[in-house]
Amino acid sequence: MSVTVYGLKTCDTCRKARKWLDRFEVEYSFVDYRENPVPAATLKDWAGQLGGWEKLVNKASTTWRNLLPQRKNPGSDPEWTLLIKEYPALVRRPVVVLDDGRVSVGFKDNLFKQLFGR
Repeated sequence: MSVTVYGLKTCDTCRKARKWLDRFEVEYSFVDYRENPVPAATLKDWAGQLGGWEKLVNKASTTWRNLLPQRKNPGSDPEWTLLIKEYPALVRRPVVVLDDGRVSVGFKDNLFKQLFGR
């Protein structure tokens, strides 16, 4: 199984997810999306698979709360992708892309057990 985990090196949730994958010997590659920005088309695909931008963006984050009010209502895909390009920490973490292209966000032990059949 080929798994790619997208997140931030400094994110505690990403660290927990990576430790879980290591513990259960799931091979994966890690991409820090602050260092390697995700293309707009990929972000749009992720949002589509998850059920919309609101499912991809963490509106409870400090980054979101600190945005100017007029930035909190992107009306189109290009506006969302521009916002994420400017503030990569807005994306829920981690984003896990499985070899079949399915996308999952966040980390919980039971979620990973379901995803990886453990």
